[in-house]
Amino acid sequence: MSASKTARLVVVMGVSGCGKTTVGRLLAKRLKAEFLEGDDLHPPRNVERMTAGIALTDSDRRDWLLEIAQQIADAHAAGHHLIVSCSALKRGYRNVLRAASSSLAFVYLSAPKPVLEARLAARTGHYMPVSLLESQLEILEPPAADERATTLDATLPAAELAEQAAAWLTALPPPAPSKARK
Repeated sequence: MSASKTARLVVVMGVSGCGKTTVGRLLAKRLKAEFLEGDDLHPPRNVERMTAGIALTDSDRRDWLLEIAQQIADAHAAGHHLIVSCSALKRGYRNVLRAASSSLAFVYLSAPKPVLEARLAARTGHYMPVSLLESQLEILEPPAADERATTLDATLPAAELAEQAAAWLTALPPPAPSKARK
């Protein structure tokens, strides 16, 4: 079996405060996969902007997304399991990541705004202020039916979400063969 058929490559996605890191770590442990915190790959300029309460633009996110895509491509080539936490807010962002591997799957954690606000207000040690949540919600494009994605209720306990994600991944059919692009 080729590396592309055996590697589990997953992005746990959603807006800030939805539980990407917590669920991603639990899912990685469950699948015996490496975990990559996408926020750790932001260049210093992005972190400075977010810390100052300035929303990132598509241009700000481009190099960050390309770095995450490279990590996914490397894992794909090596046949390694990799779970990545990344907001992946827009379909275009997910397309950048998906270009790294046709087998990439997305676990979208969705929660109501008041829940997200409360979590962000209670969070310590992270540079993302509550004030930027609105900008993320405004640009959020939940995964469409034609994307290899599932949506989970992020108000559930993290362990339950990791269990649900693992079950979905186990039942997920292999990706369709890539179509030739012009």
